[in-house]
Amino acid sequence: MRDAANIKEDIIKELATVVDPELGVDVVNMGFVETIDLDEDGICLIELTLEILGCPLTGQLAQMVKQAVMRVPEVKNVDVEFITHPRWTRDRMSLAAKLALGVS
Repeated sequence: MRDAANIKEDIIKELATVVDPELGVDVVNMGFVETIDLDEDGICLIELTLEILGCPLTGQLAQMVKQAVMRVPEVKNVDVEFITHPRWTRDRMSLAAKLALGVS
């Protein structure tokens, strides 16, 4: 069995394939991913904090996250939760995301 650090790295790589449908930038570079927790039974909790509270696309985004994370062999199930604390700010965005969206 692979170690937790390698599995988490693979989860992050898969999350980087999930592009926010409104913004066109992936959830990792947007800084939406707050928590990645994989237990010994293969249950993975992903907590996301979004730019806009009450975003109408949370259901679609949750499904995209689940599909991506399930590609990691050690993951047996994925729970996606949207949290309000800590609040998302532009400081969480990567340089690549800021450049893609024209944000300074």
